[in-house]
Amino acid sequence: ADLHTRLICLNYSQSVLGPGTSTAATNDPATIAACNAYRRRNTGTKQWDTCPDCTIVQNNEIKACESLGKHLGGDEFNYYCKQNGANASA
Repeated sequence: ADLHTRLICLNYSQSVLGPGTSTAATNDPATIAACNAYRRRNTGTKQWDTCPDCTIVQNNEIKACESLGKHLGGDEFNYYCKQNGANASA
């Protein structure tokens, strides 16, 4: 599994450069909701199945979900981001 210590939810939109280009913007409400959902997650015994240490942190103006124990699975967090209105995670 692809495990992380910090992830955010993103929204993409077409950039001013025209078709085929995009810009990404953070989606703080989706990040917060995804982090809370992941903290409640209990789907098995693998490291990414639970996240007892998932917390919201803020770096400058960007909110992120942090797990110092590396419980955040990339695919799993991306799922929660999409469930909360974001396009993707990073």
